[in-house]
Amino acid sequence: MIIAVPKEIENNETRVSITPQSAAELIKAGYKVKIESNAGKKSFFFDKDYQDVNAEIINSKDKLFDGADIILKVTPPSTEEIKLMSKGTLCVSFFQPTIDLEKVKTMTDMGITGMSMHLVPRTTLAQKMDALSSQANIAGYKAVLMGSVHMGVYMPLLMTAAGTIRPAKVLILGAGVAGLQAIATAKRLGSQVEAFDVRPEVKEQVESLGAKFVEVESDSDDGVGEGGYAKETSDDYKQKQQELIREHISKADMVVTTALIPGRKAPILIGKDVVDIMKPGSVIMDLAAENGGNCELTKKDEVVNHNKVIIDGTSNIPATMPVHASELYAKNIAALITYMTDESKINLNMEDEIISGSTFTHDGKITHEPTKEIIEGN
Repeated sequence: MIIAVPKEIENNETRVSITPQSAAELIKAGYKVKIESNAGKKSFFFDKDYQDVNAEIINSKDKLFDGADIILKVTPPSTEEIKLMSKGTLCVSFFQPTIDLEKVKTMTDMGITGMSMHLVPRTTLAQKMDALSSQANIAGYKAVLMGSVHMGVYMPLLMTAAGTIRPAKVLILGAGVAGLQAIATAKRLGSQVEAFDVRPEVKEQVESLGAKFVEVESDSDDGVGEGGYAKETSDDYKQKQQELIREHISKADMVVTTALIPGRKAPILIGKDVVDIMKPGSVIMDLAAENGGNCELTKKDEVVNHNKVIIDGTSNIPATMPVHASELYAKNIAALITYMTDESKINLNMEDEIISGSTFTHDGKITHEPTKEIIEGN
């Protein structure tokens, strides 16, 4: 069985889906690994590093895909890449099937099996494969560092001969993996941290990191979704949420938003009217920029200055730390491939919760029900 790893074609993508270490693990498991020349260069993994573990370097994508059984990527394959794949090929990447509908149709027509690291179930057994969490951890950490550069104030409390400098106030919206890492990083830098989340059960985690949990009083289970994700909330809850968030945002020096619902447009948490009451010199780090952003004024991959308030819409923050981001992603993807390996071959057991949950196309059919419903409804 041949695993092919192409060079990523997106300009802002510096990660690679296999590192020399994970390539060695897959070769040991019985696979032949082929890598497009310079695929790991932006992550500081060079062709010689792969050759040292007996991976083969291929100079063109056409030759790379020819005969490949499995293709591993970070970003979703382009339409041109899909058309280079053979029927029955398994392609694994960060694919959002409910958004990339045309590519789903193309993969279905060509008989390509598509698996998305976005869809890996958040279960105990699948923890090693949870690439969303591994990358969100990086995003939460780096977002606070990036925000501190934008801000006009110190992060920690400082007592100097010239007077006392108050600590910065940081508000984290969403206490998932990214939010919790943002809280921990902001606290380590010495700021006062508050956090909000629609799921009341995360209060203990937030407070254990030294942050204050901002609560919306509600008698229902609004916002509590399946598999560790948040879900859409009621209109009444949203109204209370907006009023509370507005009050706390007006006092914050940095706001980090992390409300990203997989495969859907990100919910707007900060309207223009709220940005208008923020302090000059404050910053919003919008980690949902990939799917439209949590701030009404966010522009994907742009830094907006609105009335002296900075809104950073960098959509691929993990790619700013390519070494560790690639190492973690490669471990996630190798864990998934190893899990599906049976006697040196991929066993796509669609009765398996992890395999079926991660797959969106197989045998010329769309297997991801939400995607299927959207396409059939059009």
